[in-house]
Amino acid sequence: MAATSLETNQEHGPVRATGLGVFTSEHSPWRLVSLSMLMLFVELALIRWTAANNVHLANITNFVLLASFLGIGVGFLLAGSTRNLFGAAPVSLAILVAFALAFPVKLVTLRGPHEFEGISGHHPLSQWVSLPVIFALVVLVMAGLGQGTARTFAHFKPLDAYRFDIIGSVVGIALFSGLSFIGLPPIAWGAVVAAMFALLLGIHQRWWQRVGVAAFVVMLLLESFSSVDTWSPYYKITAFQPPGSPGALSVAANNIPHQTLYPISTLHRIESFYFFLYRHVTRQQLSNVLVIGAGTGNDVGVALSEGARHVDAVEIDPDLVKLGKEHNPEHAYQSPRVALHIDDGRSFLQNTDQRYSLILYALPDSLTALTGQSAPVGLENYLLTTQGIQVARDHLAPGGTFVMYNYYQPFLLDRYATALKSVFGTRPCVELGNTLSGRQQAVLTVASVGVTPNCSSYWTGHTLAPVSDDRPFPYLPTPSIPNLYLLVMGLILVGSLIVVRVTGGPFKRMVEFADLFWMGAAFLLLESKNIVQFALFFGTTWYVNSLVFAGVLLSVYAAVETARHVKLPRPVWLYGALLVALAVSYVVPQGSLLSLPVVLRFLAATSLAFAPVFLANLVFAQRFRNAGSSTTAFGANLLGAIVGGVLEYLSLITGFRFLLVVVAVLYGLAFVFGRRHLAVDT
Repeated sequence: MAATSLETNQEHGPVRATGLGVFTSEHSPWRLVSLSMLMLFVELALIRWTAANNVHLANITNFVLLASFLGIGVGFLLAGSTRNLFGAAPVSLAILVAFALAFPVKLVTLRGPHEFEGISGHHPLSQWVSLPVIFALVVLVMAGLGQGTARTFAHFKPLDAYRFDIIGSVVGIALFSGLSFIGLPPIAWGAVVAAMFALLLGIHQRWWQRVGVAAFVVMLLLESFSSVDTWSPYYKITAFQPPGSPGALSVAANNIPHQTLYPISTLHRIESFYFFLYRHVTRQQLSNVLVIGAGTGNDVGVALSEGARHVDAVEIDPDLVKLGKEHNPEHAYQSPRVALHIDDGRSFLQNTDQRYSLILYALPDSLTALTGQSAPVGLENYLLTTQGIQVARDHLAPGGTFVMYNYYQPFLLDRYATALKSVFGTRPCVELGNTLSGRQQAVLTVASVGVTPNCSSYWTGHTLAPVSDDRPFPYLPTPSIPNLYLLVMGLILVGSLIVVRVTGGPFKRMVEFADLFWMGAAFLLLESKNIVQFALFFGTTWYVNSLVFAGVLLSVYAAVETARHVKLPRPVWLYGALLVALAVSYVVPQGSLLSLPVVLRFLAATSLAFAPVFLANLVFAQRFRNAGSSTTAFGANLLGAIVGGVLEYLSLITGFRFLLVVVAVLYGLAFVFGRRHLAVDT
C-alpha cells in the first residue's frame, strides 16, 4: 500500500505517516475517520443484533443507544487515562457477544406460565439480570471505542476533529446500511469490525486482543450458519416447519412468533377468520384488492381463492416475501393476478392513485398487538392512526370495503372500532374468533357507504379516543409513560451519574461545558423528531431511517464547514435564528405536507427538518471551536444526549410535535449556561 498522508498536528505541527501507519498514528486523520466509522458501525450493529437475541429489548427501543452514548462519553472523558480501554475493546466485545448468545430470550408461547425460553429450551435469565448486564457490557465496549477515538481527536483542532468524526460516521452508516440492504448475516458485520481492529491496533497487537477478535468472529460465524435463520433489513427471521403440520411454516421475527403459513384447506379448518370478511362482499366486488401486511402470503392466497381479479400485496420486509415465494403452498406470489410491493403500507397508500374495492389490513401490527413485546412505537403505527385510516378510506372505490383484523386487547378493539366509526361515519361490523392470552381475535369490517351488509354483530363497545399522527401510540390505553419505562430510565440516569463520577472524576471538571451538555440533550431530541417525521412522510423503512441519519450527519458536516470558512454572526443571533426555525417547524402542520407531491413533500420536509439541525450545529461549532479541552467538551455533549434520550419518552404523553418545545427549552438552558462564551470573537 503506497498511499501517503500529510497531517497537521494541533500541538506538534505537520506529521507524515505512510502505508498502514496512517491507521495507527494518532496524528493521522485517516485513523480518526476510521475510528469514528468503527464506533458508529458497532453502535448500529449492537442496537440491531442484541434486540434480535433478547426480546426484552423490544420493550425499550433506545436502551442500547443510551448505553452507547454513555460508553462513548465516558471514553472521551478518559482520553488522558493510563487505562487502555481501546486495547481491551475486542475482548469486551467478545464477552458481550458470548453473553447474548449464551443467554438469549425467546417468546415461545402466549399460553401458560412459561412464555419465555432461553438456550436449548431452558428458563431464560430475568430481564432484571440480562438487561443490566447487556447495558454494562455495551458501555464497556463503546467506552473503549470512544477512548480510542478521543485520543486521536485530541491531536486536532476541535472543528477539524469534529469534521473527521462526522465523515467517519457517515461512512459507518453507509456501510452498515449497505450490508443490511443485501441481507448479509452478523458474520459480515463481525468481519468488518475485525478488519478495522486489525488496521487500528496494528502489528503490535497482544495475543489476547487477537483472541478477542477471533472469539467474536467465530461466535458470529456459528450463529450466521443457522439452517433456520435469515437476516432481513429489519429482523432475524426464523422459519421452521411446526411438528405435525405438513405444508405449514412458522415464522418468528427477533425471537417473537410472527406468523404461520398454512395451505388454504388448513386455514378453512383452524384459522377460519381469514374468510370472515368475504361474507360481506361479492365476487363482483373483488375487482381490485389491496393487502397491507401481506407477509408470507396467506391473505393473498385467500383473496385469490375467493375470486379477486387483481391483488396489490404490500409487505415491508423482503425476506418474508421471499419465504412466501418459496413455501406458500398456493404459490400466491407467483400468480399473474398479484403485484408485489416492498414498501411501508402508509407510504404506499400516500403515493398511489389506485382505488380498491377491498382494502385489507392483514395482521399488520402482529408483533405488537399479539405478543405485547414491542415498544409503543412500531413499524405499523401510522397505518392505525385516524389520519392513516382516512388515507385508506380515500383509496376505496365507490362501494368499497375496508377490513382489519388481529388479536386485540379489549381497549384496543374499542379504540380501533371508535376510529373506524369516526372516519366512516358508521359502526363497524365486528366478528369474534378465538381468544389468546387475554386477546380477542376480531375482524372489523366497514363499508365505504352505508352499513356493512350481512353483518350480525355491530360494534357496541366503549368509545375510546383514537390516536393521531402526532401521537401514534395505540397500545397505550391512556397518554402516560409506563412504569417500566420510568423505572428503567431512572436507573439509567442514576447509573450514568455514578459511572461518570467514578470514571471521569469530579463533575466540576465538566461545569465549563454545561452548555454543550444541554446542546447534546436538545440535539438528540431534534434528531429523534426528524426520524419520526420522515417515517410519516416517506415510510418507516430501513432506507428512510438510514437516509435521515445520513442527512442529519451531512447537515452537521455542512455546519462545521461553514463555521470553518465563514465568519459567523454573534452567538446570540445564531440562537435567535435557531429558535425561529424551531418555531416554524412547530407551526407548520404535518398534514399539510402529506398532500404535496413526493418531490415537493421531500423538499418541504427537508427544509423544515434540517434547517434547525444546521443552525443548531452552527451554534455548537462556534462554541466547540474554542473549547479548552475538546475531548471533555465532546464527552459532555455526548452525555447530554442520554438526558435527551430519556426526555424522548415525553412524547408518549405529549406527542412528537411538543418535543420541539422541549428542544427550544434545552437550547435556552444552553444559552443561559453558556452566557460567558457568547461574546467570543468569531
